[in-house]
Amino acid sequence: MSKLTHQLSKEIAQWKNIQATELHNIKLSQQHLVYNLLAYLAISILEYWLASLSGSQALRADAFNNLSGIVSTMLLMVGLQIARNVNNNPAGKTATAEEAQAGFSSEQRMQFVHWRYETIFPLITGAVMVAIAINVIYDGVKGLMIPSSRAIPQLAALIGAACASVIMLAIWFMNRQAGQKLNSAALLASTQDSLSDAFTSIGTLISLAGAMLFQLKWLDAATSIVVGFFILYSGLSIFRESSLNLADYFSPQAEQVYKQTISEIPEVCAIPELKAHYNGNLVTLNVTITIDGNMKVKDGFALAEKIEGMMKTKFGIIDTDVSFIPNDVK
Repeated sequence: MSKLTHQLSKEIAQWKNIQATELHNIKLSQQHLVYNLLAYLAISILEYWLASLSGSQALRADAFNNLSGIVSTMLLMVGLQIARNVNNNPAGKTATAEEAQAGFSSEQRMQFVHWRYETIFPLITGAVMVAIAINVIYDGVKGLMIPSSRAIPQLAALIGAACASVIMLAIWFMNRQAGQKLNSAALLASTQDSLSDAFTSIGTLISLAGAMLFQLKWLDAATSIVVGFFILYSGLSIFRESSLNLADYFSPQAEQVYKQTISEIPEVCAIPELKAHYNGNLVTLNVTITIDGNMKVKDGFALAEKIEGMMKTKFGIIDTDVSFIPNDVK
């Protein structure tokens, strides 16, 4: 029993370390999203104001594009806040070994559920972006169909698009660096969104300059339609990726690599089943292996620990559950 208690204490300590690291990364991700929110808010207000002054549909579409950035960033921040929730002991006391053994798995599962919210809210973000894109495309088509609504954009529209382009490129770079460093699904989704926003702002800038230079009244409305399709593409991409994660989809190629790695262990005779799962940004693994039916229980336990340690070291998989199927006993 003392060995069991020691092993349980070791697993709990490892889990607490993983949990603390992930929660710290989530907190840092939230801080980066605050910068995103302030930048999107400033750009949206500036562009919408200048669009009203200049009568530019393209700049107005870009303002709505950045408005979708405000909505998506706020949703991501809510998701991260929920993901930071920890299933603490409500009594505020230190658990005994028996209580820890009974509650450890439950606490771990609950934390995994909380971390899944970091994936749920990007899904909602994608849906919001699609709705905004449809509205922008509709307004652009209506502008092309009504010649009297067309106008040559003014210099104010050009200034707004230029400011938005510079700021969004800076936001994209910051999000990409932080997202890769923290392995944050929320920041990586925001990176994709901000890159799309930067391209649309740059495209808007070029089209506005062309409309002013060549006096093309139709180009402004046409550009707003293109911007709408950029928003639509980004929204659908984020929605698709989040949907696959929530549907428990995992890359078959990655699972094949995991299976190949485990099969190289001499004690493993076969791997009938292997399934990886996303829990927020973290990956867990369930694997069933075939072993010698005469293997002792303690040797099987050591093998499971070996597999879990190897998968954690090589691939960063935080938890590997190993099930055994014995070969025929001779």
